[in-house]
Amino acid sequence: MRRYCCAAFLAEIWRGCIEAVPRGQWESSASLAMTRAQQYRYIVLPQACRLAISPTVGFCVQIVKNTSVTSIIGFVELTKAGTMISNTTFRPLETFGLVALLYFLLCWSLSALSRHLENHFNAPYRN
Repeated sequence: MRRYCCAAFLAEIWRGCIEAVPRGQWESSASLAMTRAQQYRYIVLPQACRLAISPTVGFCVQIVKNTSVTSIIGFVELTKAGTMISNTTFRPLETFGLVALLYFLLCWSLSALSRHLENHFNAPYRN
């Protein structure tokens, strides 16, 4: 059920970014006799992609923080694995420190990817 909610939120993010492209861009591409597909391909989607990077990656980071990472780690959730290791080794500080570090690395790498993509797509628009 959660997957469908995530898809709906991402679709809403992308719909909003497409609608954020100024109306003048649509009108000018229509005045150049572009088809609807050409308008999307050459005018609207490149601008919408630049706008959608931050909210899309932010939402992906939120998904990582709010759900288990069973698809990456395996059948057992990362915190449950930390609990099991902590119960067997009697070293909860080190175990949960490592779990927190793994969560941080997941979220930080997504944020770094977002920063790189934003810099890449905004490079032609810098002064």
